[in-house]
Amino acid sequence: MDKTSSFNYRFLISISLVTAMGGLLFGYDWVVIGGAKPFYEKFFDISNSPSLQGWAMSCALVGCLLGAIFSGLLSDKYGRKKLLILAAFLFILSAIGTGATNSFTIFILYRIIGGIGIGLASNLSPMYIAEISPSSVRGKFVSLNQLTIVIGILAAQLVNWQLAEPVPVNATDIEILNSWNGQTGWRWMFWIEIIPAGLFFTLMFFVPESPRWLAKNGNENKALSILTKIGGQNYAQVEIDKIQENTLGNPEKVNLSALFKPGLKKVLLIGIVIAVFQQWCGINVIFNYAEEIFSSAGYGVSDILFNIVITGSVNLIFTFVAIFTVDRWGRRALMLMGAGGLAGIYALMGTAYFFEINGWPLLILVISAIACYAMSLAPVTWVVLSEIFPNRIRGAAMAVATIALWLACFILTYTFPILNHFFGASGTFWLYGLISVAGFMFIYKKLPETKGKSLEDIEKKIIGKNAYQK
Repeated sequence: MDKTSSFNYRFLISISLVTAMGGLLFGYDWVVIGGAKPFYEKFFDISNSPSLQGWAMSCALVGCLLGAIFSGLLSDKYGRKKLLILAAFLFILSAIGTGATNSFTIFILYRIIGGIGIGLASNLSPMYIAEISPSSVRGKFVSLNQLTIVIGILAAQLVNWQLAEPVPVNATDIEILNSWNGQTGWRWMFWIEIIPAGLFFTLMFFVPESPRWLAKNGNENKALSILTKIGGQNYAQVEIDKIQENTLGNPEKVNLSALFKPGLKKVLLIGIVIAVFQQWCGINVIFNYAEEIFSSAGYGVSDILFNIVITGSVNLIFTFVAIFTVDRWGRRALMLMGAGGLAGIYALMGTAYFFEINGWPLLILVISAIACYAMSLAPVTWVVLSEIFPNRIRGAAMAVATIALWLACFILTYTFPILNHFFGASGTFWLYGLISVAGFMFIYKKLPETKGKSLEDIEKKIIGKNAYQK
């Protein structure tokens, strides 16, 4: 049986934390550009070109989509470890190149390369952790990936805040361009990422391959050895037996068409919808457009920088709440709480904007929304996605869901300025509230509880034994 006291937690935690460094780099790379934005725009002379400004901010999403596609095509063939090492290398390359270039075109190219690293890491890090974690603690361990994402976000916010020299309120574009910020500071914001990326690249060579991937690909002895190190011989044999039972009678090779067979199509739809909902609930616009949101609330530039650090700190604190509750309260309960909570908070935020209530009341609502998201939809979505797909097609299926997530993120990021222009901040957040209500209803009707079940038992419950049959 799955007895938590018998596990080698030192080994589990060490390999999970190393793998979750992909999440840390995901978070850092995703947010660091926001702090560099006021300075590289002056350097590349795009301050008066909204289209180029938007392209600079969103081009990494192209890479994210490519990375998610590559992970789906390659992770089931070559394994999780090799592609995570590739992701680490791409993060290093992107950090060096983005900070070193004097060409806007090359800047975009390196941002896309970093985006490919994000796409790979966002898919593979939680998947790997789910595949090596015992069922009774899997939620906690997969949530470590979200914790490192949040740490990466906060680290980028702190680095941006500390590296940027104070900018006078009435500073001209020429003065900003000729300052340390405009010539050198923004480069260091990207270069700092080389340190954690280099560490991630080095340590991944000492992490074993996923035992479930090894067993699926005929290397049962090595898989048994890794599982034995995790939980002892009895635990390892039980897990191997479950993996063999679930793969017995299935075709040796599974192509993408298998994803659309009746049983698999159902679970794929669940994965896609919750991935899209995690983005369309709207919380990421607070991170991507913090300056616009807090400016609308009446805050000045220096206050905005400080408020951004506050939101990052709250994000970190409440991610710990998710880690300690996801295996107690369950995935479904936390997802419902997050969707319902955001719907209520957005209703109040929209009302505050409508009646022009500025200052600390709105800041409290923003912090409440981030806290609600951090302890529910942010980490638990990745936990659910890493659990619900069958072992034989987990890489491809999770890649499809991750692609859907990044497409949804692109649409969210692209449409916020448009929605904000036509409907105002009040109407935009009311719309996100309605989306949250729709997400609540879908989760309530369609998402089963996966707490405490092995990945193989989850597969049987959601799909059944004949999922691969025509």
